Amino acid sequence: MAEPITAPRGTYDLLPDQSYKWHYIENILTSICKSFGYSEMRTPTFEYTEVFSRGLGESTDIVGKEMYTMLDKSGRSITLRPEGTANTMRALIQHGLLKGLLPVRVYYISSCFRYEKPQSGRYREHHQIGIELMGSQHPDADSEVIKLAYHALQELGIKNTRLEINSL
Repeated sequence: MAEPITAPRGTYDLLPDQSYKWHYIENILTSICKSFGYSEMRTPTFEYTEVFSRGLGESTDIVGKEMYTMLDKSGRSITLRPEGTANTMRALIQHGLLKGLLPVRVYYISSCFRYEKPQSGRYREHHQIGIELMGSQHPDADSEVIKLAYHALQELGIKNTRLEINSL
């Protein structure tokens, strides 16, 4: 008898009795993003590898160890999206959205893929919501992003949080 086929290690199925939780969270976060003036954006699940190697840096663990990268039939290196910022920036630049009225506010909800050792709370496919506020150097832009994140945590009922700010 053949072994049953299962989901790949580090992934999971979202079954009907669980999907309402995802919809609940996504609806709250989408509503908050829209209330702050952010528009939804969707990008491809895979990109040319250079989008991530340039955007994240060749020496990062994500690029060096964790990306799902393969050659397509024409020999170009393509990678499953490991995070949302680099390909969002590629799309904003490619479509000239940073040349118009600034700042640009976008959000995305997407699956991301990293080859990590599966463990509690860490999967090879994870779901990410992100916001990008581009084209403003005013300090209000930073405070807007922090306020949006704080509002999201409150609406989701997440308590006992701590904010750590870093600059790269």
